[in-house]
Amino acid sequence: MSRAAAPLALTPLERARAEAVLGWRPAAWRPVHGGYTPARRYAVAAGERRAFVKVASNRVTANMLRCEARAYGAAQAPFMPRFIGWADDPQTPLLAIEDLSDATWPPPWTTAQIDQTLAAIEAMHAMRADLPALTDLDPGVADGWTAVARDTAPFLSLGVASKGWLETALPALVGAEARCPVDGDALAHYDLRSDNICFAASGVKFVDWAAAARGNPALDLGFWLPSLELEGGPAPEAILPGHPEVAALVSGYFAARAGLPIIPSAPRVRDIQRAQLATALPWAIRALGLPPPG
Repeated sequence: MSRAAAPLALTPLERARAEAVLGWRPAAWRPVHGGYTPARRYAVAAGERRAFVKVASNRVTANMLRCEARAYGAAQAPFMPRFIGWADDPQTPLLAIEDLSDATWPPPWTTAQIDQTLAAIEAMHAMRADLPALTDLDPGVADGWTAVARDTAPFLSLGVASKGWLETALPALVGAEARCPVDGDALAHYDLRSDNICFAASGVKFVDWAAAARGNPALDLGFWLPSLELEGGPAPEAILPGHPEVAALVSGYFAARAGLPIIPSAPRVRDIQRAQLATALPWAIRALGLPPPG
């Protein structure tokens, strides 16, 4: 998992709230380093009892935890960690789920692990849940290349393509992403990456459900594939062939964001967006038959 700064210690009141959610008093609070936000994360234990506790550290992480709790309230499935409980608070809501410290976290990926993950994704997409539509949560999700067309400077600052190439390619990219269905009825995670996927004794688990929504299953899968290729997996079209509109939307999402200023509350997000663009853009170029970026 990714490294992050050590979380701030919990206050006595926060510990008491966590104990109330758990229904028992942890004897050990081990900070867990990971994720791309400054939420505080702990693996807690008392004898044979174990759990994972996540506590908000600012307004952004508080809203994310509320969204994640909503997802756990809307769906329970084998590919989700066991939900223990949730306590809201104006500033520091907290969430408790099963501890997955003993699980295997990729990369590296094996063919068997990829197949297991795809089967779990298919099971997820077969489910229905009372969640908002993706466009309700992120109205600009489908307008990445349109945003790049309005202001090309952030994208060009990345150095992945020339201005001339962008001028030539933009009409096809904008048109393809506009044809991509976004909303749908499937339960979709919309933040599938290796740091949110693990292999426990009971099977594949997807964690961090803050972005969960009702959506297009092909798009949800498409958002995972650039990071999978980045970590040694197959090219996206080997798993999701024949979806140039998904390739365009996914690459546009990262293209419109990777060159923007660092987010103070989540300083490492731009790094992962740039990394995912490195595989998502070539996918879109191949899918649309565009020339190589000059």
